[in-house]
Amino acid sequence: MPKARGVAGAQGGLAGALNAALKKYTGVWFGWSGEEVDEHTGEISTQTTDGVTTATMDLSARDIDEYYNGYANSTLWPLFHYRLDLAEYERETGKGYERVNELFAEAAAPLINDGDLVWVHDYHLIPLGERLRARGLKNRIGFFLHIPWPAARLFVSLPYHERLVHTLLHYDVVGFQTAEWLDSFLHYCRTELGAEVDDEAGTVTLDGRTTLARAYPIGIDWDHFSALGATAEAQKAEKRLLSSTRHRTAMIGVDRLDYSKGLPERLDGIGRFFDQHPERVRDLVFIQIAPPSREDVDSYQQIRAELEQKTGQINGARSEVDAVPVRYVNRGYSHGELFGFFRAAKIGLVTPLRDGMNLVAKEYIAAQDPDDPGVLILSRFAGAAAQLPDALLVNPHSPDDLAHAIGKALDMPLAERKERWEKLVVTVRDDNVQDWTANFLRDLAAQV
Repeated sequence: MPKARGVAGAQGGLAGALNAALKKYTGVWFGWSGEEVDEHTGEISTQTTDGVTTATMDLSARDIDEYYNGYANSTLWPLFHYRLDLAEYERETGKGYERVNELFAEAAAPLINDGDLVWVHDYHLIPLGERLRARGLKNRIGFFLHIPWPAARLFVSLPYHERLVHTLLHYDVVGFQTAEWLDSFLHYCRTELGAEVDDEAGTVTLDGRTTLARAYPIGIDWDHFSALGATAEAQKAEKRLLSSTRHRTAMIGVDRLDYSKGLPERLDGIGRFFDQHPERVRDLVFIQIAPPSREDVDSYQQIRAELEQKTGQINGARSEVDAVPVRYVNRGYSHGELFGFFRAAKIGLVTPLRDGMNLVAKEYIAAQDPDDPGVLILSRFAGAAAQLPDALLVNPHSPDDLAHAIGKALDMPLAERKERWEKLVVTVRDDNVQDWTANFLRDLAAQV
């Protein structure tokens, strides 16, 4: 197998997935270091940890503002998550996005050898393949989108949308999380670009180039994550949470602090549940872990303030001297600690308004005790819902729907919990990150 080369600078599920892939196939993980410098120099820093080599470069304040905070996270991210009301369309940030992708191509090209597979990840780097092609690279180059692809009627609101998709069609393989996002992409290519689309083969042909487009649902590293359950760190975290709940059922949510995760709407549903069942404050405690992200973007500052306000309102109205219904924790934890928290929580609440996949849902399932599993409440608008139909699927926009699901999960008999979990865990175990990697790279290697 040729070396698989990806792009660094990611966090969460993407980082874990790519680390697992690179440990198996070897290669170089290239991208932004996350650091800011006064002036871009193009200097690359290389290091190897646990068999994974990363090559990173710093960006200037202007590059970060226009490329990362601007076009990537203030234009593409809200648009792709169906939030037209938050999408900002600025010509200068669009130029910055293209400029930084050119900088990445300039730095990455010398690292790529003949025969290497190049695997580019996520919305930050859509034009990178086309920029590498412009430098003469003939390698097989693939792209995977970890977030949703919007419906064509939304996507056309993006200025120069045709130009962005033209760059995507310079890749040999383009991957999406679900069949829904794939269908939206194929529909756009057919209706807006006039491309020749073969739905059965999954190919898009335009200007003499053919791209394979398919759905590759990402999974977790099952073996690695499951093994965490035997660690002292996970066991200590489980006991810590259980001892703090004072015989109440723990319900947990773990999400980046991001408006796509539906956190204010989630608290509205929890508030509705306690309004309808005030006596159950002694039966249930909700723990929301929400590490901050993209703190330089205004919308993220606003959501943090909103969450703090809603948490205070629920607790002010429903707390007892010895019982607080909601705990809001604005920090992150290790994977081992999260395993322990998931195992201790008998309800997992994963209710994004829109998500490419959502690996927290799968991690929650993986962490459960087979003899006494918890219940997963999952947004039907998460990509994972297509794979996990035996979760309690909810409309995250409806406080009543969420409140009803919480009550059902809280009172669900053990036999039903076990029956649902046994079906869910098969998918989580079998559709893992190793299979996701192998399937994508197999298709990429086969392209001529």
